[in-house]
Amino acid sequence: MPVVGMSKETIEIPEGVEVKVEGRTVTVKGPKGEQTRTFPVSRIRIIKEGNTVILTTELPRKKDNALLGTFRSHVQNMITGVSKGFVYKMKIVYSHFPVKASAKEDVFVIDNFLGEKHPRTAKILGDTKITVKGDVVILEGSNKEDVGQSAANIEQATKIRGFDLRVFQDGIYITEKGGIADA
Repeated sequence: MPVVGMSKETIEIPEGVEVKVEGRTVTVKGPKGEQTRTFPVSRIRIIKEGNTVILTTELPRKKDNALLGTFRSHVQNMITGVSKGFVYKMKIVYSHFPVKASAKEDVFVIDNFLGEKHPRTAKILGDTKITVKGDVVILEGSNKEDVGQSAANIEQATKIRGFDLRVFQDGIYITEKGGIADA
């Protein structure tokens, strides 16, 4: 039986973070940057009252309640991202050919992977910052989706085809994901 009435989710806004709501567009500003996102569903209303963001839907169906929780998570991730940031850690693994990795503007370059002459590249999204320390690659940024997708792009760039994966385990792999950066 469907839930009758109204569903409501609230999010507290921490100090140092500014949230602006215009219709279905939410803009969040903080010490680590600024993010804007438009939520396409009109059945869910987003309101800012004082120091809280309120998401509501009237006469919700099962799908509306699911979307309400998803939108709440997106707004919460935006607030966390601009206040603390997100960190992904990756490890470079090789057995025969030493791999050299570097970040240049919006491209991550992987040299000498499996002894290949041509470098492999991966796209870096948004404001993601990458540092390479030995065999550890650290990705940091305020947008969780951009940092996660950049890490996935790097992992996909070193995917091996045509070799036995039990023998050739070379690549760059995610070891820690979605962690919150130290303030």
